[in-house]
Amino acid sequence: MHTEIYTDGVDEVTIGGSIVRVDLISLSPTERDANNAPKKVFRQRLIFSAESFANSVEVMQNALQGLVDAGVVQRSRPKPPTAAPQATARVEPASSISDSSRSPNVSANFR
Repeated sequence: MHTEIYTDGVDEVTIGGSIVRVDLISLSPTERDANNAPKKVFRQRLIFSAESFANSVEVMQNALQGLVDAGVVQRSRPKPPTAAPQATARVEPASSISDSSRSPNVSANFR
């Protein structure tokens, strides 16, 4: 028998050199934050090489597209960026993927 892990989501993704750490969380059934929402509780960490993480992301993107195509989930449109003050220069990411195509739930490590 294989052990199965349930997770309510990913709390943080940390990159150190060629190692990627993904922290899985669950929502506490008993503990609440100041807004009376369930607190996030660390459950387990997944540790990938950079290459295996990239491959895993591709597999998950394909699974997500299948859910979208089946109508199980809907992708939300990103909010338009707020106007920056005129004195501030806007720096575009070097990535070939624009911020507008990214999920708002993406880790700050990838923005």
